[in-house]
Amino acid sequence: MSVSPDALHWEGGGTSRIPFAVYTDEDRHRRELDRFFYQGHWCYVGLEAEIPNAGDFKRTVVGERSVIMTRSADGQIHVVENVCAHRGMRFCRERHGNKKEFVCPYHQWSYTPDGALQGVPFRRGVRQDGKVNGGMPADFDPKEHGLTRLKVAVRGGVVFASFDHDVESLEDYMGPTILRYFDRLFNGRKLTILGYNRQRIPGNWKLMQENIKDPYHPGLLHTWFVTFGLWRADNKSELRMDAHHRHAAMISTRGSMGQATGQAAQVTQVSSFKAAMELEDKRFLDIVPEPWWQLEDKMPTAVMTTLFPSVIFQQQVNSVSTRHIQPDGHGAFDFVWTHFGFEDDTPEMKQRRLRQANLFGPAGFVSADDGEVIEFSQQAFDSKPQHRALAELGGREVGETDHMVTETLIRGMYEYWRKVMEAPEKNEGGAA
Repeated sequence: MSVSPDALHWEGGGTSRIPFAVYTDEDRHRRELDRFFYQGHWCYVGLEAEIPNAGDFKRTVVGERSVIMTRSADGQIHVVENVCAHRGMRFCRERHGNKKEFVCPYHQWSYTPDGALQGVPFRRGVRQDGKVNGGMPADFDPKEHGLTRLKVAVRGGVVFASFDHDVESLEDYMGPTILRYFDRLFNGRKLTILGYNRQRIPGNWKLMQENIKDPYHPGLLHTWFVTFGLWRADNKSELRMDAHHRHAAMISTRGSMGQATGQAAQVTQVSSFKAAMELEDKRFLDIVPEPWWQLEDKMPTAVMTTLFPSVIFQQQVNSVSTRHIQPDGHGAFDFVWTHFGFEDDTPEMKQRRLRQANLFGPAGFVSADDGEVIEFSQQAFDSKPQHRALAELGGREVGETDHMVTETLIRGMYEYWRKVMEAPEKNEGGAA
């Protein structure tokens, strides 16, 4: 084993001062993919509701590797790598569809939905002039040349996969604290897909994990939130983490005061963008409490759960979605939103969820801000890679809190990041 080439200087020795080089080095990015996406971690790939029927598939990614989530004839869900076992071509181009088999267009090798090789053209050669020419070697065994299969775990209708077949159980990976919030949202009711948003953000993938672990910015950057009272610094709130500090949940309960104007604005030291601003269509704030919101003696109106490294689970009032982080080099990532509801939703609730989803996505009233500030941050990191960011709100320590005025979740994530990234090198690259 050799020492990792990571030579970062962490000012003060902790994680409250984050070197810009964390976001700018391509070699470090490749090592992140190996250590976080291809080994020892579960990654989100989709929802069962996206592939309800036998033969249905969805093309997605784990890290920067293209994978396909499929449902076979027996109803089982599989995840296979989108790389032909013959010459390595990415053979599947459609995002969604239904197929009884996958056929690579290059040489027509065909595979079953669970990745087994079932057809090789000219495997036994071609008969010409009374003899057989060519063909695969006599000891060629199709069982040894299927698609790379990932380990799969399904819970509450959500599908996760890992190239590492020795990864811990999904439940142990989440830990009991985060599992409570996951099971609150994915509580066994059948999910229905409402739609998708996709955007490419020119910034390091970790910045989106940071963004949703950062309760400091919503009431400051997102003036829409403050103006219409959906998220305020003085809301009843909690910040929770797993034992490794890699996953987190930000929990907030909307107060009865609504818009941050007058005395309330003075208390929070944050004024609304325009105190007199009103919605032309007030149905965007037609918020109806749902029974599943209840968690012990609390009724959170917003729970943002970050599952490191790949996904965010969102409940913001009646809007629920998954947000899939898909890295593409150290300086960009694709961000895919899957908006969903529940099969037992009334038509009115379905419309309410769709309407409130306009707050989010690349052109959302709120979320458009996030993509822009991440882009501007990455530009600064690239121009000054020797500098560092500051995450010292609430102190320099890492721990759970019952308030939002802290950056503890970011410090916690980088505590975990350092533990994994600064460990000695080992056999990397995941399954072959």
